[in-house]
Amino acid sequence: MIRIVLVDDQELLRRGLRLLLEAAGGIDVVAEAADGHEALTMINKHHPEVVLADARMPRMDGVELVRRCARDHPGLPVVILTTFDSDDLVRDAVREGAAGFLLKDVSPERLAEAIAAVRDGGIVIDPRVAGVALRAAAFVPDAVPDELAALTRAERTVAVEVAAGRSNREIAAHLVLAEGTVKNHVSALLRKLAVRDRTALALLLSRMGL
Repeated sequence: MIRIVLVDDQELLRRGLRLLLEAAGGIDVVAEAADGHEALTMINKHHPEVVLADARMPRMDGVELVRRCARDHPGLPVVILTTFDSDDLVRDAVREGAAGFLLKDVSPERLAEAIAAVRDGGIVIDPRVAGVALRAAAFVPDAVPDELAALTRAERTVAVEVAAGRSNREIAAHLVLAEGTVKNHVSALLRKLAVRDRTALALLLSRMGL
């Protein structure tokens, strides 16, 4: 079971999402929160594997929650789920390190798949906003040839998989590697390409055509 915290300022929507996700199977909503502040309290208390958050909320919105989680809970993926698809919102979410950005008309099955993917280290971006997300990668410095040359053959192979948005588990299965080995290669890519998180890494690698 994937433990998640569900964050939305509308109680009715939270209840609906909980029912849909738990019906999909494999997901345990361990806590709910009405805004980012409450979500941080729930995260500290329940230690979820994934946070699913609305973008627009009072007191602390989803983008600020992503930023706070990146700072205080590194490695905890946050998926933004919203009815809004403005360019600014997408850019801000991606730049702060959101592991996913999905619109609320996503199917329950697709949402459950996305939660599983980000839990395993993947990146999930709704195709309708993918172009904006890729352009948001402009904040990441381009890798220079020396940095690319510093990658080992194994690291470059893993880089191609990361650029495709695959999770560590999927990469391990595809390349017949231990999941821990994949994780080590991803850590090396983050360090060598001087990016702060996996979202930025995937976007940078996509821009480089890997």
